[in-house]
Amino acid sequence: MSGVIAGLDIGTSKIRVVVGECNDNGTFEIIGVGSCLSTGLQKGIIRNIDVTCNSVKAAVESAEIMSGRDIETLFVGIGGPNIESVNSKGVAAVTGKNRSDREISEGDIARAVEQATAVPIPMYRKMIHVLPRGYIVDEQTKVKNPTNMIGVRLECEVHIITASVDDMQKVVHSVRRAGYELSDIGYNGYAAGVAVLNEDEKDLGCVLIDIGGGTTDVLVYKDGQPVYTSVLPYGGIQVTNDISAVHHISSEMADRVKLECGCCWLPLIEKDEPVIISGVTGMGPKEIPRSKICEVIYARMAEIFSLVKDKISPYLKTGDFGGGIVLTGGGALLSGTLELAGEIFGVPARLGVPVLKGGLVSEYQKPDYAAALGLVLMGLENNTENAPVSKKTESGGGKFFNFFNKIIKDFF
Repeated sequence: MSGVIAGLDIGTSKIRVVVGECNDNGTFEIIGVGSCLSTGLQKGIIRNIDVTCNSVKAAVESAEIMSGRDIETLFVGIGGPNIESVNSKGVAAVTGKNRSDREISEGDIARAVEQATAVPIPMYRKMIHVLPRGYIVDEQTKVKNPTNMIGVRLECEVHIITASVDDMQKVVHSVRRAGYELSDIGYNGYAAGVAVLNEDEKDLGCVLIDIGGGTTDVLVYKDGQPVYTSVLPYGGIQVTNDISAVHHISSEMADRVKLECGCCWLPLIEKDEPVIISGVTGMGPKEIPRSKICEVIYARMAEIFSLVKDKISPYLKTGDFGGGIVLTGGGALLSGTLELAGEIFGVPARLGVPVLKGGLVSEYQKPDYAAALGLVLMGLENNTENAPVSKKTESGGGKFFNFFNKIIKDFF
């Protein structure tokens, strides 16, 4: 159906779909969501296409039932530890709209960005995002949108996010075998930022930490755009596995205990009540002090945050983080994550939830739906039919997806 935009987040533990469209008043709103357990991925990478295909189909069908819409195409996210990033610069001489006044045109901007993308990328990787961080017009720095400015030399700084071609092929094949086409593809972590970060946080400088089931995405923002992107191969599943191994209980029971009784900040535990847990097959139930469970959770979450801190330490030293730490993803719902993050990073932390108003608020306004909703918003930005109601970026162009159509033709 024309005007319907669906975002698909293929996660390690769950696959989520968010559907939105413009209502009769021209306002974009969310009209449906769907989810399904995901068992075909390990640490963000598809290992079983058939299983993933079935899970994608189940999640989309669930969203179709809620929204009352048929979904044919999807804006799809990709993640996993094979996501990488690099910063680059490009320079172009200003030809201008006419040569007499050297007024910078969109063509000049495009040439500067193109020069910035002329970086060596291995054949097994592809660019999925080129995000302009800012421009320099002659000697004037930190220009967000140089269109119509007067100058001779235009320099562009970009943040390039790349993905493994093999990982992208698996995503495309899984979605197509489920019976759907891909409108575009984007990085899940960046999509989550689109959904949960506000402009002030990005301008002041902030760190987005998206804690998923098998991975943790890390993005550092400065002056409105990402300057660093990384993915750690650890997430909520590792916490579950630790509880299972230490206390000799099934993974299913460990996950239930984590969600119902878990906490990663011990001062929040007022009463150390025993938790009654079913043992593994052949063993009776056992009582475990809640503090002992939380000690295991604390150890793993502290390790994850410490690894993130090591990754972003060059940026933390500059002190440009007025926007603080923003935690999102399903793992961020664990009690005590904000307190632990604040302690380890030494800056305030908040929970990142989607901020779009309207539609099925209670159904999608959760950290674990951040990436799927962000993909919808990115699709809206790219959808020319809905362009009048979308908010354009100030960095020129305003397009989130830059390369997918070419990738589809060349590789898939």
